[in-house]
Amino acid sequence: MKRLGIVAALLGILFALPSTALAQVKGVYWTTSGFFGPFNIQGLIPTVPKEKARDVTIPVSMWVIDHPKGLVVFDTGNNAAVSDGQCKKHWVAGNCDFLKPSQKREDVIDAQLKKLGYSTDQVKAVITSHAHLDHIGNIKLFPKAVHVIQKKELYQAWWPEKFQREGGVFVVADFDGPARDFNYLELDGDYDLFGDGSVTVLSTPGHTLGHQSVRVKLASGKTMVIAQDAIWMKENLEGYPAGLNYSVKDYNNSINRLKMIRDLENGEIYFGHDQDQYKAGGGKWYK
Repeated sequence: MKRLGIVAALLGILFALPSTALAQVKGVYWTTSGFFGPFNIQGLIPTVPKEKARDVTIPVSMWVIDHPKGLVVFDTGNNAAVSDGQCKKHWVAGNCDFLKPSQKREDVIDAQLKKLGYSTDQVKAVITSHAHLDHIGNIKLFPKAVHVIQKKELYQAWWPEKFQREGGVFVVADFDGPARDFNYLELDGDYDLFGDGSVTVLSTPGHTLGHQSVRVKLASGKTMVIAQDAIWMKENLEGYPAGLNYSVKDYNNSINRLKMIRDLENGEIYFGHDQDQYKAGGGKWYK
């Protein structure tokens, strides 16, 4: 009887501890809020030498994470108002002319969720990588969600510094009005979203002051490192920094951090705007 009691106590301790076997994301879906381009890659990454330059048409990546404790959306893409050739009604003309967004209304995150069998009301948390126009555009579609963002980034969105205001990359209409009263989980660094190690928000500043990425551990054991604009595309990993950064030093440190996580966990990095990677792996579930 004493032995059975000891076994029972050990089992009780075992089940009280966090278990990676129980920390299972059901699936991750990779989609896009339309595309930007075509344009020469040097317009985004001017450090790419002429002999390596190419024309690109890039995805605006968004992610849906299905976790037992709730549905998560990582980035909400371009505002719905940009759909169907209406860009200049919502963005400054220069961004429309350069980026050439080709977003249809069915590309917007609410329509994407509906296609997958979900509604916006079912989304428990919206993680925003950063407050640029192609990543925070539709947070107003999620008034019931908890919005997960670095505190520094939220402040940059509402009160961007002058040198960041001039380019029109922060579109206040995306997060003003009712969005001011949303439930924001204002982070200062990394955060284990569900407390089980399966979805971890990673602080990756550099592109913006409060940029963040996400690491997902699937039930299969696979680690997905979802970089978003911490790494736009493969050229950034090859040593060519993006052309729009708050701090190049922090940007390079964040890239190195994501690479180390990838290597240590035998994972894979998913870039925010890489046309070849999206063509090979976008529009599907990862499990």
